Amino acid sequence: MSRGGSGGRQRVKTARGRTAASTRWLERQLNDPYVRRAKAEGYRSRAAYKLIELDERFGMLRGVKRVVDLGIAPGGWSQVVRRRSESTHVVGIDLLPTDPIDGVTIMQMDFMDKEAPARLAEALGGAADLVMSDMAANTVGHQQTDHLRTMALVEAAAYFAGEVLRPGGSFVAKVLAGGADSELVGLLKRMFTTVKHAKPPASRKDSSEWYVIAQGFKGVAPSLPDQV
Repeated sequence: MSRGGSGGRQRVKTARGRTAASTRWLERQLNDPYVRRAKAEGYRSRAAYKLIELDERFGMLRGVKRVVDLGIAPGGWSQVVRRRSESTHVVGIDLLPTDPIDGVTIMQMDFMDKEAPARLAEALGGAADLVMSDMAANTVGHQQTDHLRTMALVEAAAYFAGEVLRPGGSFVAKVLAGGADSELVGLLKRMFTTVKHAKPPASRKDSSEWYVIAQGFKGVAPSLPDQV
């Protein structure tokens, strides 16, 4: 399937039925040090290192006892939380199936389902220390539309965080290039004492993803906007 390239880089041979795009993706996977590291260390995806690197910078996982993982599949972020503290209770949700993780309650359903927030809160069994979201909307190839759809998910996650976080809790969510828009930043600044953006080293340079990190929840949940 592959052969060594210059400097030890793996090159993927073309194959019948494989598109050029899939060949480039496979080659990138073979040569990605985070993919190799995740396999060696037992993480389900390279995304685990994004959370590890964000925690090294912001310390969101320190002392957490209850955590919500929005967009949990395949489970790398929850693995990181549980490895940091086996006593931490994690509740996750995703449209995609996710293999069981010890100490993690997993729901396969749409977070935007009107019943999802209440079910998550019930499974959590108390106020959360951290709400983390690696959710992104399915892309349609139109940059503005894709951005709006993903930001709608982030906004919904932020309102949910306002309902379940304990005072002093944290919220981390994936956003797209340019970070959270001004309206969302304004919302988060009303809810938290600090709001920052970061792109961890594990996030590929050619990726449009960034993360917004909000810490020091003020304990006041914002009112949902009026529905038209």
